Amino acid sequence: MPWSVNPALELSFGEEELRKVVMLNDRHRRNFETVRFFTELILRALRDEEVKPEVWIIVIPNFVRQFCRPESVVLKSKRIEATGRMSMGAARKVQSEPFLFEQLNKDAEAYQYEPDFHNQLKGRLLAAGVVTQIIQEGTIAHHEFLKPNGKPLQNLDSLQSQIAWNLSSAMYDKLGARPWKLDGVREGICYLGLVFKQDTKHASPETACCAAQMFLDSGDGVVFKGNIGEWYAPKTGEFHLSAAAARMLLEQALESYRSKNSGRNPREVFIHGKVRYSAEEWRGFLDATRSETNLVGVRIHEAKRLRLYRVGSKMPVLRGLAWVQNHRSAILMTRGYIPRMKTYPGMEVPLPLEVEICRGEADIQQVLNDVMGLTKLNYNSCRVLNWEKWGL
Repeated sequence: MPWSVNPALELSFGEEELRKVVMLNDRHRRNFETVRFFTELILRALRDEEVKPEVWIIVIPNFVRQFCRPESVVLKSKRIEATGRMSMGAARKVQSEPFLFEQLNKDAEAYQYEPDFHNQLKGRLLAAGVVTQIIQEGTIAHHEFLKPNGKPLQNLDSLQSQIAWNLSSAMYDKLGARPWKLDGVREGICYLGLVFKQDTKHASPETACCAAQMFLDSGDGVVFKGNIGEWYAPKTGEFHLSAAAARMLLEQALESYRSKNSGRNPREVFIHGKVRYSAEEWRGFLDATRSETNLVGVRIHEAKRLRLYRVGSKMPVLRGLAWVQNHRSAILMTRGYIPRMKTYPGMEVPLPLEVEICRGEADIQQVLNDVMGLTKLNYNSCRVLNWEKWGL
Protein backbone atom coordinates (compact mmCIF):
# COMPACT_ATOMS: atom_id res chain seq x y z
CA MET A 1 0.00 0.00 0.00
CA PRO A 2 1.71 3.24 -1.07
CA TRP A 3 1.83 5.88 1.66
CA SER A 4 2.60 9.34 0.33
CA VAL A 5 4.63 11.72 2.47
CA ASN A 6 2.22 14.47 1.39
CA PRO A 7 -1.12 14.38 3.24
CA ALA A 8 -4.37 14.63 1.31
CA LEU A 9 -5.39 17.44 3.66
CA GLU A 10 -3.56 19.11 6.53
CA LEU A 11 -5.03 21.23 9.33
CA SER A 12 -3.01 23.28 11.78
CA PHE A 13 -3.90 24.97 15.05
CA GLY A 14 -2.41 27.42 17.53
CA GLU A 15 -0.79 25.91 20.61
CA GLU A 16 -1.83 28.81 22.86
CA GLU A 17 -5.47 28.44 21.85
CA LEU A 18 -5.28 24.73 22.68
CA ARG A 19 -3.71 25.43 26.08
CA LYS A 20 -6.71 27.56 27.04
CA VAL A 21 -8.88 24.43 27.18
CA VAL A 22 -6.21 21.91 28.22
CA MET A 23 -5.50 23.91 31.41
CA LEU A 24 -9.11 24.16 32.62
CA ASN A 25 -9.48 23.34 36.32
CA ASP A 26 -12.34 20.83 35.90
CA ARG A 27 -11.27 17.47 34.42
CA HIS A 28 -14.62 16.78 32.74
CA ARG A 29 -14.81 20.22 31.15
CA ARG A 30 -11.08 20.08 30.32
CA ASN A 31 -11.43 16.85 28.34
CA PHE A 32 -14.77 17.81 26.79
CA GLU A 33 -13.53 21.18 25.53
CA THR A 34 -10.18 19.76 24.35
CA VAL A 35 -12.00 17.11 22.35
CA ARG A 36 -14.33 19.78 20.95
CA PHE A 37 -11.26 21.79 19.87
CA PHE A 38 -10.17 18.94 17.59
CA THR A 39 -13.59 17.70 16.48
CA GLU A 40 -14.66 21.17 15.32
CA LEU A 41 -11.49 21.50 13.23
CA ILE A 42 -12.11 18.17 11.48
CA LEU A 43 -15.88 18.49 11.06
CA ARG A 44 -15.50 21.99 9.65
CA ALA A 45 -12.95 20.71 7.14
CA LEU A 46 -15.25 17.85 6.10
CA ARG A 47 -18.00 20.38 5.53
CA ASP A 48 -15.94 23.02 3.69
CA GLU A 49 -13.08 21.19 1.96
CA GLU A 50 -13.38 19.26 -1.28
CA VAL A 51 -10.94 16.52 -0.14
CA LYS A 52 -12.48 13.98 2.26
CA PRO A 53 -9.75 11.91 3.97
CA GLU A 54 -10.57 8.29 4.86
CA VAL A 55 -8.46 8.36 8.03
CA TRP A 56 -7.33 11.34 10.09
CA ILE A 57 -3.96 11.17 11.86
CA ILE A 58 -4.28 13.52 14.84
CA VAL A 59 -0.85 14.53 16.14
CA ILE A 60 -1.27 15.91 19.66
CA PRO A 61 1.25 17.90 21.71
CA ASN A 62 2.69 16.04 24.69
CA PHE A 63 0.92 18.36 27.17
CA VAL A 64 -2.48 17.08 25.97
CA ARG A 65 -1.64 13.57 27.13
CA GLN A 66 -0.13 14.97 30.34
CA PHE A 67 -3.26 16.85 31.40
CA CYS A 68 -6.14 15.01 29.66
CA ARG A 69 -5.95 11.57 31.21
CA PRO A 70 -8.62 10.48 33.75
CA GLU A 71 -6.48 11.16 36.83
CA SER A 72 -4.49 14.14 35.52
CA VAL A 73 -4.22 17.30 37.63
CA VAL A 74 -3.22 20.76 36.41
CA LEU A 75 -0.83 22.66 38.66
CA LYS A 76 -2.64 25.36 40.65
CA SER A 77 -0.44 28.10 39.20
CA LYS A 78 -1.40 27.12 35.62
CA ARG A 79 -5.13 26.46 36.05
CA ILE A 80 -7.75 28.35 34.06
CA GLU A 81 -11.20 28.74 35.58
CA ALA A 82 -13.78 26.66 33.68
CA THR A 83 -17.27 28.01 33.05
CA GLY A 84 -20.36 25.86 33.28
CA ARG A 85 -19.08 23.67 36.11
CA MET A 86 -21.54 21.55 38.06
CA SER A 87 -21.53 18.56 40.38
CA MET A 88 -21.68 15.02 39.02
CA GLY A 89 -24.93 14.51 40.94
CA ALA A 90 -26.63 17.42 39.17
CA ALA A 91 -25.27 16.32 35.78
CA ARG A 92 -26.55 12.75 36.24
CA LYS A 93 -30.10 13.93 36.85
CA VAL A 94 -30.31 15.85 33.59
CA GLN A 95 -31.18 12.72 31.56
CA SER A 96 -34.34 12.10 33.58
CA GLU A 97 -34.95 15.61 34.93
CA PRO A 98 -33.73 18.26 32.44
CA PHE A 99 -32.97 21.75 33.69
CA LEU A 100 -35.41 24.56 32.93
CA PHE A 101 -32.65 26.57 31.21
CA GLU A 102 -31.16 25.02 28.06
CA GLN A 103 -27.67 26.34 28.78
CA LEU A 104 -27.50 24.22 31.94
CA ASN A 105 -28.46 21.14 29.91
CA LYS A 106 -25.61 21.92 27.50
CA ASP A 107 -23.19 22.37 30.40
CA ALA A 108 -24.18 18.95 31.76
CA GLU A 109 -23.16 17.24 28.52
CA ALA A 110 -19.47 17.37 29.48
CA TYR A 111 -20.18 15.15 32.48
CA GLN A 112 -21.85 12.43 30.40
CA TYR A 113 -18.43 11.35 29.02
CA GLU A 114 -15.49 9.62 30.65
CA PRO A 115 -12.77 12.25 31.30
CA ASP A 116 -10.32 10.54 28.95
CA PHE A 117 -9.23 12.54 25.89
CA HIS A 118 -8.19 9.54 23.76
CA ASN A 119 -11.38 7.52 24.23
CA GLN A 120 -13.70 10.52 24.09
CA LEU A 121 -12.18 11.94 20.90
CA LYS A 122 -12.46 8.61 19.09
CA GLY A 123 -16.02 8.05 20.27
CA ARG A 124 -17.34 11.51 19.42
CA LEU A 125 -15.77 11.48 15.95
CA LEU A 126 -16.95 7.94 15.21
CA ALA A 127 -20.50 9.20 15.74
CA ALA A 128 -19.85 11.37 12.66
CA GLY A 129 -18.23 8.49 10.75
CA VAL A 130 -14.71 9.88 11.17
CA VAL A 131 -11.94 7.28 11.61
CA THR A 132 -8.87 8.48 13.52
CA GLN A 133 -5.35 7.52 14.51
CA ILE A 134 -4.04 9.51 17.49
CA ILE A 135 -0.31 9.86 18.02
CA GLN A 136 1.85 12.08 20.24
CA GLU A 137 4.40 14.54 18.89
CA GLY A 138 6.95 13.01 21.25
CA THR A 139 6.42 9.56 19.76
CA ILE A 140 7.22 10.47 16.17
CA ALA A 141 9.74 13.24 16.92
CA HIS A 142 11.25 12.35 20.28
CA HIS A 143 14.59 14.06 19.52
CA GLU A 144 12.82 17.43 19.35
CA PHE A 145 11.67 17.28 22.99
CA LEU A 146 14.68 17.59 25.26
CA LYS A 147 15.58 17.76 28.94
CA PRO A 148 17.67 20.68 30.24
CA ASN A 149 20.79 18.53 29.69
CA GLY A 150 19.97 18.22 25.99
CA LYS A 151 18.91 14.56 26.08
CA PRO A 152 15.45 13.44 24.86
CA LEU A 153 12.65 13.41 27.43
CA GLN A 154 11.97 9.86 26.26
CA ASN A 155 14.61 7.96 24.29
CA LEU A 156 12.74 5.91 21.70
CA ASP A 157 15.66 5.05 19.43
CA SER A 158 15.30 1.32 20.11
CA LEU A 159 11.55 1.39 19.41
CA GLN A 160 11.52 3.01 15.97
CA SER A 161 10.72 -0.20 14.12
CA GLN A 162 7.93 -1.04 16.59
CA ILE A 163 6.38 2.44 16.24
CA ALA A 164 6.49 2.20 12.44
CA TRP A 165 5.06 -1.34 12.49
CA ASN A 166 2.18 -0.52 14.85
CA LEU A 167 1.28 2.69 13.05
CA SER A 168 1.41 1.11 9.59
CA SER A 169 -0.59 -2.01 10.46
CA ALA A 170 -3.18 0.05 12.37
CA MET A 171 -3.65 2.40 9.42
CA TYR A 172 -3.93 -0.52 7.00
CA ASP A 173 -6.63 -2.06 9.18
CA LYS A 174 -8.54 1.22 9.53
CA LEU A 175 -8.63 1.60 5.75
CA GLY A 176 -10.66 -1.60 5.61
CA ALA A 177 -7.94 -4.13 4.75
CA ARG A 178 -6.84 -7.08 6.87
CA PRO A 179 -3.07 -6.92 7.48
CA TRP A 180 -2.75 -10.68 7.92
CA LYS A 181 -4.70 -13.86 8.55
CA LEU A 182 -3.89 -16.71 10.88
CA ASP A 183 -2.66 -19.96 9.41
CA GLY A 184 -3.96 -23.33 10.59
CA VAL A 185 -7.08 -22.01 12.34
CA ARG A 186 -9.38 -24.83 13.38
CA GLU A 187 -12.68 -24.98 11.51
CA GLY A 188 -15.92 -24.56 13.41
CA ILE A 189 -14.38 -22.73 16.37
CA CYS A 190 -15.77 -19.50 17.83
CA TYR A 191 -14.05 -17.28 20.42
CA LEU A 192 -15.97 -14.78 22.52
CA GLY A 193 -14.22 -12.19 24.70
CA LEU A 194 -16.28 -10.57 27.48
CA VAL A 195 -15.66 -7.05 28.76
CA PHE A 196 -17.47 -4.94 31.34
CA LYS A 197 -17.49 -1.22 32.01
CA GLN A 198 -18.88 0.27 35.22
CA ASP A 199 -21.42 3.02 34.55
CA THR A 200 -20.15 5.81 36.80
CA LYS A 201 -23.00 8.13 35.69
CA HIS A 202 -25.64 5.84 37.20
CA ALA A 203 -26.85 6.31 40.76
CA SER A 204 -26.23 2.64 41.59
CA PRO A 205 -22.52 1.68 41.85
CA GLU A 206 -23.40 -1.87 40.72
CA THR A 207 -24.58 -0.70 37.27
CA ALA A 208 -22.34 -1.71 34.37
CA CYS A 209 -22.46 -2.31 30.63
CA CYS A 210 -21.42 -5.63 29.14
CA ALA A 211 -20.02 -6.17 25.66
CA ALA A 212 -18.37 -8.98 23.77
CA GLN A 213 -16.25 -9.43 20.68
CA MET A 214 -16.52 -12.62 18.71
CA PHE A 215 -13.71 -13.98 16.55
CA LEU A 216 -14.56 -16.61 13.95
CA ASP A 217 -12.26 -19.21 12.45
CA SER A 218 -11.93 -16.88 9.44
CA GLY A 219 -10.37 -14.23 11.68
CA ASP A 220 -13.33 -11.86 11.29
CA GLY A 221 -14.47 -10.02 14.42
CA VAL A 222 -17.97 -8.88 15.44
CA VAL A 223 -18.80 -6.71 18.47
CA PHE A 224 -21.99 -7.18 20.50
CA LYS A 225 -23.38 -4.91 23.18
CA GLY A 226 -25.18 -6.67 26.00
CA ASN A 227 -27.59 -5.29 28.56
CA ILE A 228 -26.85 -2.60 31.12
CA GLY A 229 -27.57 -3.95 34.59
CA GLU A 230 -26.29 -4.46 38.10
CA TRP A 231 -23.40 -6.68 37.04
CA TYR A 232 -20.72 -5.20 39.34
CA ALA A 233 -20.08 -6.38 42.91
CA PRO A 234 -18.09 -3.67 44.78
CA LYS A 235 -17.05 -6.09 47.55
CA THR A 236 -15.29 -8.51 45.20
CA GLY A 237 -14.53 -6.07 42.37
CA GLU A 238 -15.94 -8.61 39.88
CA PHE A 239 -18.55 -8.38 37.10
CA HIS A 240 -21.09 -11.17 36.54
CA LEU A 241 -24.15 -11.40 34.29
CA SER A 242 -27.53 -12.78 35.26
CA ALA A 243 -28.56 -16.04 33.61
CA ALA A 244 -30.97 -14.20 31.30
CA ALA A 245 -28.38 -11.61 30.22
CA ALA A 246 -25.73 -14.28 29.64
CA ARG A 247 -28.12 -16.30 27.51
CA MET A 248 -29.13 -13.25 25.45
CA LEU A 249 -25.53 -12.21 24.78
CA LEU A 250 -24.43 -15.68 23.65
CA GLU A 251 -27.56 -16.13 21.55
CA GLN A 252 -26.65 -12.94 19.66
CA ALA A 253 -23.17 -14.30 18.99
CA LEU A 254 -24.37 -17.72 17.87
CA GLU A 255 -26.99 -16.20 15.58
CA SER A 256 -24.26 -14.11 13.97
CA TYR A 257 -22.05 -17.20 13.63
CA ARG A 258 -24.83 -19.15 11.89
CA SER A 259 -25.51 -16.26 9.50
CA LYS A 260 -21.87 -16.38 8.38
CA ASN A 261 -21.64 -20.19 8.23
CA SER A 262 -24.68 -21.36 6.21
CA GLY A 263 -26.79 -21.94 9.31
CA ARG A 264 -24.30 -24.30 10.97
CA ASN A 265 -23.57 -24.13 14.69
CA PRO A 266 -19.95 -24.01 15.89
CA ARG A 267 -18.31 -27.20 17.12
CA GLU A 268 -16.77 -25.32 20.06
CA VAL A 269 -17.27 -21.94 21.71
CA PHE A 270 -14.57 -20.53 23.97
CA ILE A 271 -15.68 -17.69 26.25
CA HIS A 272 -12.74 -15.65 27.51
CA GLY A 273 -13.01 -13.36 30.54
CA LYS A 274 -10.99 -11.95 33.43
CA VAL A 275 -12.82 -13.78 36.24
CA ARG A 276 -14.28 -17.22 36.86
CA TYR A 277 -17.91 -17.51 35.78
CA SER A 278 -20.65 -17.80 38.39
CA ALA A 279 -23.04 -20.75 38.40
CA GLU A 280 -25.94 -18.50 37.31
CA GLU A 281 -23.90 -16.91 34.54
CA TRP A 282 -22.72 -20.27 33.20
CA ARG A 283 -26.25 -21.68 33.28
CA GLY A 284 -27.32 -18.82 31.00
CA PHE A 285 -24.48 -19.55 28.56
CA LEU A 286 -25.39 -23.27 28.53
CA ASP A 287 -29.07 -22.48 27.86
CA ALA A 288 -28.04 -20.61 24.70
CA THR A 289 -25.87 -23.46 23.40
CA ARG A 290 -27.04 -26.31 21.17
CA SER A 291 -26.21 -29.91 22.08
CA GLU A 292 -23.66 -30.30 19.26
CA THR A 293 -21.56 -27.37 20.57
CA ASN A 294 -18.92 -27.80 23.26
CA LEU A 295 -18.85 -24.73 25.54
CA VAL A 296 -15.63 -23.83 27.38
CA GLY A 297 -15.04 -20.97 29.83
CA VAL A 298 -11.48 -19.61 30.00
CA ARG A 299 -10.19 -17.13 32.54
CA ILE A 300 -7.33 -14.91 31.30
CA HIS A 301 -5.63 -12.23 33.39
CA GLU A 302 -2.17 -10.78 33.93
CA ALA A 303 0.01 -12.58 36.47
CA LYS A 304 1.10 -9.31 38.12
CA ARG A 305 3.00 -10.98 40.94
CA LEU A 306 5.13 -13.16 38.67
CA ARG A 307 8.18 -12.26 36.61
CA LEU A 308 10.42 -14.58 34.58
CA TYR A 309 14.06 -13.77 33.79
CA ARG A 310 16.74 -15.38 31.63
CA VAL A 311 20.03 -16.09 33.33
CA GLY A 312 22.98 -14.41 31.63
CA SER A 313 20.96 -12.46 29.06
CA LYS A 314 19.64 -8.92 28.80
CA MET A 315 16.68 -10.17 26.79
CA PRO A 316 13.50 -11.53 28.42
CA VAL A 317 12.26 -15.09 28.03
CA LEU A 318 10.87 -16.30 24.70
CA ARG A 319 7.45 -15.16 23.53
CA GLY A 320 5.24 -18.26 23.53
CA LEU A 321 6.93 -19.90 26.51
CA ALA A 322 4.36 -21.71 28.67
CA TRP A 323 4.49 -23.29 32.11
CA VAL A 324 1.68 -25.86 32.20
CA GLN A 325 0.80 -26.27 35.87
CA ASN A 326 -1.88 -28.92 35.40
CA HIS A 327 -4.48 -30.01 32.84
CA ARG A 328 -6.58 -26.87 33.48
CA SER A 329 -4.17 -24.00 34.13
CA ALA A 330 -0.91 -22.54 32.82
CA ILE A 331 1.28 -19.45 32.71
CA LEU A 332 1.79 -18.07 29.18
CA MET A 333 4.26 -15.47 27.87
CA THR A 334 2.45 -13.60 25.09
CA ARG A 335 5.26 -11.02 25.09
CA GLY A 336 8.97 -11.64 25.11
CA TYR A 337 12.05 -12.25 22.97
CA ILE A 338 11.23 -13.04 19.31
CA PRO A 339 14.05 -15.01 17.60
CA ARG A 340 12.97 -14.00 14.08
CA MET A 341 13.31 -10.32 15.04
CA LYS A 342 16.35 -10.98 17.27
CA THR A 343 14.94 -8.60 19.87
CA TYR A 344 12.14 -7.89 22.34
CA PRO A 345 9.86 -5.10 21.03
CA GLY A 346 9.24 -3.49 24.40
CA MET A 347 10.82 -1.62 27.29
CA GLU A 348 9.41 -3.11 30.51
CA VAL A 349 9.81 -6.64 31.87
CA PRO A 350 6.91 -8.46 30.13
CA LEU A 351 4.03 -9.68 32.26
CA PRO A 352 2.87 -13.27 31.70
CA LEU A 353 -0.78 -14.27 31.51
CA GLU A 354 -2.53 -16.75 33.77
CA VAL A 355 -4.76 -18.98 31.63
CA GLU A 356 -7.30 -21.25 33.31
CA ILE A 357 -10.03 -23.52 31.98
CA CYS A 358 -12.59 -22.73 34.66
CA ARG A 359 -15.72 -24.21 33.02
CA GLY A 360 -16.20 -27.04 30.55
CA GLU A 361 -13.58 -29.37 29.12
CA ALA A 362 -10.72 -28.63 26.70
CA ASP A 363 -7.05 -29.43 26.10
CA ILE A 364 -4.93 -26.83 27.92
CA GLN A 365 -2.25 -26.98 25.21
CA GLN A 366 -4.84 -26.19 22.56
CA VAL A 367 -6.22 -23.31 24.63
CA LEU A 368 -2.71 -21.83 24.93
CA ASN A 369 -2.18 -22.15 21.17
CA ASP A 370 -5.49 -20.37 20.57
CA VAL A 371 -4.61 -17.50 22.92
CA MET A 372 -1.24 -17.04 21.22
CA GLY A 373 -2.98 -16.87 17.86
CA LEU A 374 -5.58 -14.38 19.09
CA THR A 375 -2.84 -11.96 20.17
CA LYS A 376 -2.03 -11.57 16.48
CA LEU A 377 -5.58 -10.42 15.69
CA ASN A 378 -5.17 -7.21 17.70
CA TYR A 379 -3.91 -5.22 14.74
CA ASN A 380 -3.13 -2.05 16.71
CA SER A 381 -0.67 -3.92 18.92
CA CYS A 382 0.01 -7.58 18.23
CA ARG A 383 1.94 -8.09 21.47
CA VAL A 384 -0.77 -8.95 23.99
CA LEU A 385 -4.48 -9.65 23.90
CA ASN A 386 -6.33 -6.77 25.57
CA TRP A 387 -10.02 -7.53 26.03
CA GLU A 388 -10.58 -4.20 27.82
CA LYS A 389 -10.13 -2.21 24.63
CA TRP A 390 -12.60 -4.26 22.60
CA GLY A 391 -15.67 -2.27 21.74
CA LEU A 392 -15.60 0.15 24.68
